[in-house]
Amino acid sequence: MAISPITIRILLGLLYGCVSVVITCGNLLVIISITYFKQLHTATNSLVLSLAVADLLVGIVICPFSMAQTESSCWYYESLLCKVKISFDIALNNSSILHLCCISVDRYYAVCQPLRYKTKINVDVATIMILVSWSVSIMTGIGVMIAGFQKKKCVGSCPVHIQIISTFVSTASFYFPASVMLSIYLKIFQVAQKQAHSIQNTVSQSTKSGVTVSKMERKATKTLATVMGVFLTCWTPFFLCITFQPVSNYAIPVSVIETFSWLGRSNSMLNPFVYAFFYSWFRSAFRMIISGKIFQGDFANSKLH
Repeated sequence: MAISPITIRILLGLLYGCVSVVITCGNLLVIISITYFKQLHTATNSLVLSLAVADLLVGIVICPFSMAQTESSCWYYESLLCKVKISFDIALNNSSILHLCCISVDRYYAVCQPLRYKTKINVDVATIMILVSWSVSIMTGIGVMIAGFQKKKCVGSCPVHIQIISTFVSTASFYFPASVMLSIYLKIFQVAQKQAHSIQNTVSQSTKSGVTVSKMERKATKTLATVMGVFLTCWTPFFLCITFQPVSNYAIPVSVIETFSWLGRSNSMLNPFVYAFFYSWFRSAFRMIISGKIFQGDFANSKLH
């Protein structure tokens, strides 16, 4: 039995609505945790906080716009609504990706140059990273909106229909940051392995020591594989599509690109889990917030475990 288009729209609307809610709630937990608990007031967490703000805006601004597309039968490339939607979409998603890139730089100094970490990554440096990430993202979004769209054509979505812009946006928003992140995390993994082997060679060769080193290596592998795996899985299909779309004479269906764009947005939903749930103090903060304990007294100075 064939499913009617209206039923498909309703199901997609429900799915997108759930994604939007999870993105919003997950990132609100991160924002409240870092803002409320003084133990989490660090340079690294200021980057995580800014990332959560970008991801939160994806959930409350971009997702509703995209949900509206599932109910609309016609969008025009030249329409103001279409331009605004694309501008916000590019700016916020680009900001999220650039923040992930900045966090990878922070992790590089923390693992590879721990003695220089506090001098290289402090509040001022983190603030500069945040300002650069937002500035570049906003300028890119505004640039695309000013450039406009070529065809006054009624479609079920409003994709960027300019070859140069598609290539530029893909490179600036994904390929370059992804290359930087991949290089940095590979370096971090190599250094982590060397540190683990160094500990194994200097500490007594007991069974307990061997188990500890093995756990360190497995944790480093798991963490880095998860970070890069989630990021690449979410965003690679979408950016490959918009890169090859002009070359293929726009043969890729709009529905396919829109599906992959939602897969990319799901990275904003997964970031709180990837960057927060790995750390026990964030899990403790989340439990206190969800249980309402923070409303029962002043727990800002609580020691999170």
